[in-house]
Amino acid sequence: MAKKAVLVTSYLPKILLIGINASYNRTINIESYFQEFLNLVKTNGATFHKTHFMKLREISPVCFFTKGRLEEVKQLCEQEEIEEIIISEVLTPQQERNLADLLNVKIFDRTRLILEIFENSAHSAEGKTQVAVAMLQHKKSRLAGKGVSMSQQKGVIGVRGGFGETVKEKETRDLDTQILKLKKRLKKIQKNHEIQRKNRLASRYPHACLIGYTNAGKSTILNALTKSSVYAEDKLFATLEITTRALYVNGTKKGLISDSVGFIQNLPHKLIEAFKSTLDELRYADLLLHVVDASDQNWEAHIRIVHEILHELDVDKKMLYIFNKVDKIENVDSYKETIKEYQPQVLTNAQNKKGLDELKTFLNSWNVEEKKGSNNETHNNTLSNTYDNITSSGNEN
Repeated sequence: MAKKAVLVTSYLPKILLIGINASYNRTINIESYFQEFLNLVKTNGATFHKTHFMKLREISPVCFFTKGRLEEVKQLCEQEEIEEIIISEVLTPQQERNLADLLNVKIFDRTRLILEIFENSAHSAEGKTQVAVAMLQHKKSRLAGKGVSMSQQKGVIGVRGGFGETVKEKETRDLDTQILKLKKRLKKIQKNHEIQRKNRLASRYPHACLIGYTNAGKSTILNALTKSSVYAEDKLFATLEITTRALYVNGTKKGLISDSVGFIQNLPHKLIEAFKSTLDELRYADLLLHVVDASDQNWEAHIRIVHEILHELDVDKKMLYIFNKVDKIENVDSYKETIKEYQPQVLTNAQNKKGLDELKTFLNSWNVEEKKGSNNETHNNTLSNTYDNITSSGNEN
């Protein structure tokens, strides 16, 4: 007898997205912030059942939501039979644990959401290892708060860890071992990168790094300037690895240019720590090319966030502001007045061949001279003069 074909369908849990307008959020346009949250979920590939947005004037240290708001969420979960909740904000381990218990659902906060996106987007050995370290550290932080459910003892004599070791202690130790192995592997990878960096620094060419908020168009600009095919897509965190290419303008090699991982508001500290070695590339740059999505209503907040992360990384370099996607601006002249304090600056449209003319003009004036002396004094003076001349020109306008 022929067997009947069985259709296997994957079960999708009912997910509720909760966007929070918290009292600490300095975003001017909250709708844009909520849209960014939805884009994060979309980038992660999650299919959600319902969205719910709310304003919170106070944050409860116990379960994040105030009593009234918590009851509101609880009723919504019961009515919609919600099984998982993704929250737009960062939760402490205690808040996450208490919410899961009170609402009887799985809770995922902003940190976990971004970590999963990074995990799915990492392609290189270094990127995958960096994300793995951050994921394990996050898991360990959640494990540390678990109590009775993981306090049962494994009283087996002779087992490493000693008599009476709890399940929580064993899992913590296992996580520490995994993290240590990954960090050793990462150290070997980074040694090779340091050799490459030393060779690059020994060359006579200056080095520029593209930085900016995620999805501002950094990779698209890199591809347009260098005729490369670096992965670039209209989604958050399309790039996680540093990519360096030779920079030619009008047929003349002007230096080297690198792409870098995009920044975002409330970027999990674990990721900043894990990617510090990658972001160290910014320390050795001669110029930072700060790409800003001019079409995003929260562009000013994005600039502030990038500056804050650079400060945390202790990176202080000369900077050119690149206001990208100006083709989406209705009144460019009015917009120029709004951004005049950010100097030096250029306006670009990376999707159009002529849209990078201003940037190419700037880079063409970026004189290349052979570095002399251990402190690259000649090279730095040349770069400084180029920068100061264009700054003065921008202020006059």
